[in-house]
Amino acid sequence: MSVTTYGLQQIKKELQHLTKEDLAELCLRLTRYKKENKELLAYLLFEAHNEHDFIESVKAEAGFMFSQLPPQNYFAAKALRKILKLLSKYIKFIGSKTAEIEMLLAFCQGYVQYAAKQSSYKPIRMILTRQLEKIKASISKLHEDLKHDYTQDYNNLLDDAGKKLPWFNKNSYLL
Repeated sequence: MSVTTYGLQQIKKELQHLTKEDLAELCLRLTRYKKENKELLAYLLFEAHNEHDFIESVKAEAGFMFSQLPPQNYFAAKALRKILKLLSKYIKFIGSKTAEIEMLLAFCQGYVQYAAKQSSYKPIRMILTRQLEKIKASISKLHEDLKHDYTQDYNNLLDDAGKKLPWFNKNSYLL
């Protein structure tokens, strides 16, 4: 015997038949079981109406986390992954390509500013390169006007990284 799983369309149809009280009860029940569900619902209720301020507060939180990076390479890589996990969660909550690009650009700028500059530790270097590839792919999917604006920010980031990181080859990542 197995539990039947339902598709999104079936769930959507069933939710339309519920009363407001039943719907509220289901939402509250969902928030009890997963921390991420609770965070998503809190974002949708309290933060979604002002996306720009929310993005700025997330960038500030990431900036603070960057300032606390440990000097040891292994622990710095773990801390960088933790920052990325936080940003990825909020990017998923917002669901916007422009927000994703803004947050990842902020991550890369924080990386260039705070991460070990002379590090030959490959996991730390790969974190930056993967994020640059993500940004590059996301920018290519945008409308022309937005693409132009974010391309300038992206190229400025590459110039900055090329100056501060001796191992970085910016020509590999140009748009």
